[in-house]
Amino acid sequence: MTPPRNVVKIAIQMRDAIPQLIQLDQAKPLAAVLKEVCDAWSLTHSERYALQFADGHRRYITENNRAEIKNGSILCLSTAPDLEAEQLLGGLQSDSREGRREALRHLVPLASDMTFAREVISRNGLQRLGTIIEDGDDLGEVLALSLRAFLELMEHGVVSWETLSIPFVRKVVCYVNMNLMDASVPPLALGLLESVTLSSPALGQLVKSEVPLDRLLVHLQVMNQQLQTKAMALLTALLQGASPVERKHMLDYLWQRNLRQFIYKNIIHSAAPMGDEMAHHLYVLQALTLGLLEPRMRTPLDPYSQEQREQLQVLRQAAFEVEGESSGTGLSADRCRSLCAQEFRKLGFSNSNPAQDLERVPPGLLALDNMLYFSRNAPSAYSRFVLENSSREDKHECPFARGSIQLTVLLCELLHVGEPCSETAQDFSPMFFGQDQSFHELFCVGIQLLNKTWKEMRATQEDFDKVMQVVREQLARTLALKPTSLELFRTKVNALTYGEVLRLRQTERLHQEGTLAPPILELREKLKPELMVLIRQQRLLRLCEGTLFRKISSRRRQDKLWFCCLSPNHKLLQYGDMEEGASPPTLESLPEQLPVADMKALLTGKDCPHVREKGSGKQNKDLYELAFSISYDCGEEEAYLNFIAPSKREFYLWTDGLSALLGSPMGSEQTRLDLEQLLTMETKLRLLELENVPIPEQPPPVPPPPTNFNFCYDCSIAEP
Repeated sequence: MTPPRNVVKIAIQMRDAIPQLIQLDQAKPLAAVLKEVCDAWSLTHSERYALQFADGHRRYITENNRAEIKNGSILCLSTAPDLEAEQLLGGLQSDSREGRREALRHLVPLASDMTFAREVISRNGLQRLGTIIEDGDDLGEVLALSLRAFLELMEHGVVSWETLSIPFVRKVVCYVNMNLMDASVPPLALGLLESVTLSSPALGQLVKSEVPLDRLLVHLQVMNQQLQTKAMALLTALLQGASPVERKHMLDYLWQRNLRQFIYKNIIHSAAPMGDEMAHHLYVLQALTLGLLEPRMRTPLDPYSQEQREQLQVLRQAAFEVEGESSGTGLSADRCRSLCAQEFRKLGFSNSNPAQDLERVPPGLLALDNMLYFSRNAPSAYSRFVLENSSREDKHECPFARGSIQLTVLLCELLHVGEPCSETAQDFSPMFFGQDQSFHELFCVGIQLLNKTWKEMRATQEDFDKVMQVVREQLARTLALKPTSLELFRTKVNALTYGEVLRLRQTERLHQEGTLAPPILELREKLKPELMVLIRQQRLLRLCEGTLFRKISSRRRQDKLWFCCLSPNHKLLQYGDMEEGASPPTLESLPEQLPVADMKALLTGKDCPHVREKGSGKQNKDLYELAFSISYDCGEEEAYLNFIAPSKREFYLWTDGLSALLGSPMGSEQTRLDLEQLLTMETKLRLLELENVPIPEQPPPVPPPPTNFNFCYDCSIAEP
């Protein structure tokens, strides 16, 4: 007889005792269950005990999370969280250093459990840990364990970071600025200060004033990935909390101290692979640096500004010899104005008064900055560009100024200048850290590319928008390759000629084209079911391999990871927490299980409960694009297993695989692309023998029947 759905078969362990195999009724109060378990082992005072998961982080079982207990779960009987917290906090007050160390060693692994953390916090545990940290009697393991426990307890969000005292923060700052201590202390101290900076503007200003940038640069130069990552995290947190003026001063100082060169040589090109956290912080640093261009991008040219008028004249004089100065004869004011207007027209301004062209925002003054940079740092290329187009026929000249303005807008869009930083993005460009003035240098490459593409297309003024579309595609495709240097970018983008762009477009169009002959469409329809079975098998195999997911809170990125995979028999989803850098766990080591039979539905995007809790601001857009959840039966209630995919591809693979397990169609963009690719390949293989044979749009007509049927072979006639 099948047991009720709210009854699960589990094992309960206790040290030096034979395990109990029981049927747990989820409808029965937890206190009654504990009483029965303690009675079986002849233990009195059941209120002094609690149940924990035996594997993973040994979380306490409560009425809120007991629904996570599944058939086959292994629990252990342990001390109740309130008594455990009381005992460990008593150990923290021990006069013996060894006693405090042992108490901290037991406290740290339990601090990640919310039930235990609440008990510790309610008994002033944070204050006791803060006292150990502030005293600083032991700069070794005791201090490191205290910082780790403090961080774990604060991560639960029960206590606000803003409640920390100024002396406490200053003491943690001392651990960042000090030398000669345990190597595990500085990363923990940096992590704590990062959380303080992100959560409390007032304390963030204190950290900014107390932690010198030079000290963070020292930590970055230590060949320790964890220390480098935490130092970069605090650096980006300080930059994000600074005002625009302060941020510019800080970044200027960092570049003067060769931070860019160090990142390029020792982090980007390090022999050790870069972690996701460091990639994110490099993305933030790149975004904040490019963000310094936003004021110029948003400011139109002021026609009454003497400085800006002089800059325009410098731009004109760098391209054309001033007639009055070269001939030595004086020219009237009207003649000078007429010559200037003509030369500005030759420079490619749409109006005789160039100020009218630069009133558009974006790009505003940033376009003028780019043109001046090009004229000063590549004067021969600048003169060649202008004079070459001045000598072309009318309408075939490439307008330098108009092209520069549009190219600046294009670069701002491609590099997301002025957009807020994403919470999870890692899309930084290595080339950015390999070159000073990277934005202006990229413009110099782009404006010469524009002239080259203009000539290849034999364009006229009417084709300006078409040329810019091709240039956008050339730049976007090359940036997507993530070249490691400006020279490599220049080589790759110049190799991507107009003809090559047309070829790529045609190839992509052929892959996406649906207007095929009816016989081929019929063949494709017949092949689809077979290929969908193949895609389904691939998705399930990918789920069996498993994926490492990152836990992300609404406040900031987290270092915690968890691993999830599908069992080989496709009946269980198995998952559990793991440390960064650890090898993929085995199925037996994953403590949590979710039967596929209990799964009810797949939720994605804004429908996920963990995304609804975070809100839907701009900075969370990338979160809900990668979010998905599984709803499953948990007794009488509905529970969720929540995911944040590490990439869009992983999002598609997992949602497809879970849809297949639920018997739903796989409707992701990746499935459509895979099906199209397989259909194209299979169709070509089936039609190899018909190569160069035209396939008619309509089937050939059926001929009329013969007048008689006497042409059949008579089998009765014997052969001679």
